[in-house]
Amino acid sequence: MNGFYFTIRPFFGQVITMRHRISRFLRPALLIERLVFRNCVFVIAVSLATALTLTIPAATAEETSAESPDQAFQTLFDGKTLQGWEGDERWFSVRDGMIVAGSASESIPHNYFLCTEKRYQDFELVVEAKLVGKGNNAGVQFRTERLPDDTEVIGYQADIGWMQNGTCWGALYDESRRRKFLAEDQELAAKVVKKGQWNELRVVAKGKRIQIFLNGVRTVDYTEQDADIKQDGVIALQVHSGPQLEVLYRNVRLREL
Repeated sequence: MNGFYFTIRPFFGQVITMRHRISRFLRPALLIERLVFRNCVFVIAVSLATALTLTIPAATAEETSAESPDQAFQTLFDGKTLQGWEGDERWFSVRDGMIVAGSASESIPHNYFLCTEKRYQDFELVVEAKLVGKGNNAGVQFRTERLPDDTEVIGYQADIGWMQNGTCWGALYDESRRRKFLAEDQELAAKVVKKGQWNELRVVAKGKRIQIFLNGVRTVDYTEQDADIKQDGVIALQVHSGPQLEVLYRNVRLREL
């Protein structure tokens, strides 16, 4: 038994020695292989991430506008004066950082509008509004024109107020033109409107598409089919004819798209 051990021992020693030599020879190759594998994994991961970025469509302006920084907007009302606006100052004034439309003490004989001096085409407009008094109707006009020798205007309106059968807050009305609601969702608007409180209207008008958001919830998504309808005009704040009413407007801001 001992003789056999000493007979095969040199053989195994040679095998072990050879194995160590082979390992030392292969080790650099294995390291290179590992490095190449890791680099391949990295390149594949980057390629997949890039492909996913290119495949997923970018968020549209209307989807991200609520998250946009305030500095992207320009203020249309400075909180102190009506500079940049034109209208009948009997029915429009500034008080406590707000535009006050109408009167708390007398009935309003006609519809009146305070219009911007500048015209706009594609834009995102944000306005906060509140109704105070017996009256219950107003609106924010856009892509609008004044009618000659009249207190009226013609154009799109993001509506504000209440009707016998519900609310018109957040509806799209065509003032003095087709004289009808072009799009509305009374049931949805009734859920999000805050009666007697401040409400935010946001209008996104780009090309033929018009969207209206009430307190962050979209109530209108309308595409104009009439090629003759103008796609630019002034912004205007309305007080509707009727009983005593003050419509308070604040934080009026816009960014062009």
